[in-house]
Amino acid sequence: MEFQKFSELESKISGLLGDYALLKKRNIELEEELQNKTRELEEANAKMEGLKEDKDAVRTKVDSLLDLLQEIKAP
Repeated sequence: MEFQKFSELESKISGLLGDYALLKKRNIELEEELQNKTRELEEANAKMEGLKEDKDAVRTKVDSLLDLLQEIKAP
């Protein structure tokens, strides 16, 4: 009877250790995925910043061209 309790306890501990190993592995996978997504987000933000700078440069150029057109007097 006492031996059966130890066997049950051993079985439960083995199950817990197996669950712990699976959770630890899954945690590592999720951390790697988070790092990848963080890197992708940083790249997307950098690209978006570059596009914003391009847009601002085009806007400035268009504004200067519009100013030049306004200076031309039509007959």
